[in-house]
Amino acid sequence: MGNINIKKLALELNLSTATVSRALGDSYQISSETKRKVLELAKSLNYEPNPIASNLRNQKSKTIAVIVPEVANHFFSLAINGIEEIARKRDYHVLIYQTHENSEAEIAFTLKLLSGRVDGILISTSSGETNNKQHLIEASQSIPVVFFDRVYEDIEGVKIITDDYESSYQAVQHLIDSGCKKIAYLLALHNLSTGEKRSNGYLTALKDNGIPFNEDFVVTSTPNQDENYALIKNLLTYYKPDGILSSIEELAFPCYYACRELDLNIPRDIKIISFSNLDCAPLLNPSLTTITQPAFEIGSEAASALFKIFDKKYFEPNETRILKSVLIKRESTAV
Repeated sequence: MGNINIKKLALELNLSTATVSRALGDSYQISSETKRKVLELAKSLNYEPNPIASNLRNQKSKTIAVIVPEVANHFFSLAINGIEEIARKRDYHVLIYQTHENSEAEIAFTLKLLSGRVDGILISTSSGETNNKQHLIEASQSIPVVFFDRVYEDIEGVKIITDDYESSYQAVQHLIDSGCKKIAYLLALHNLSTGEKRSNGYLTALKDNGIPFNEDFVVTSTPNQDENYALIKNLLTYYKPDGILSSIEELAFPCYYACRELDLNIPRDIKIISFSNLDCAPLLNPSLTTITQPAFEIGSEAASALFKIFDKKYFEPNETRILKSVLIKRESTAV
């Protein structure tokens, strides 16, 4: 049958090459039944491992990859700083990849990194419209992967996140306590659990305070900034909310611009609060009330978790660590 390699074994068994490779390496991630099938077929076909390839696989690259949507986003730049601080202590290099919220780019980067170029991956997933998670499943089965901030709940792996639901609930409660009765929500990241939790926090806070939900008060963001501005201006013009919660900082600025154009006073006519790690939030006029995530600590925790996996420290396959965000009250929600 010619040379039998892992690819041929995988094809024969209808498994991924990563699964076959791990089964042959007696990985704890592969079930005993799958290992048995792989080993039986390998034996019957006289498969012999390539010692050079095995040695290459066993060598450490001393490099980790970080895949993020956007380096310019202040949250991710802080998270990368946290990752780099931990990596530097371990004498590891850090490769950074930006997806620009493009799912195809994320897939290409992830699959490219499985060739042995890096020892592990830290990833915050893009919000691009796709249901294709196969690359993430394959990656997590092939090399150590830690997910941070933006995660898929249904993919196995260590996850470092913040208390998005509680933070969103607290923000809406703060708007209500400040006198708001018509609270709009600027929705983003809706295909990720991060966005879903923030939306649920908003909805539950309204319900708990006896405020009926109005779908006209929800603006769903698009990749186009001009379109987002037009949607927000339309919301303010026709539906006249007295409070806004923005689920990402990129939607907070258009609120300020639209209010200025419509001659609306913040916070007298409308109060605004946003998830944001912006350094300039206190310098805006008026200063912006924010839900500030512990971005540096999230990066640091994610990198620490990855190195613990390298050191073969025990982890639950689906362990999730939740770090708390902080509501910082400023002038944009003043009474």
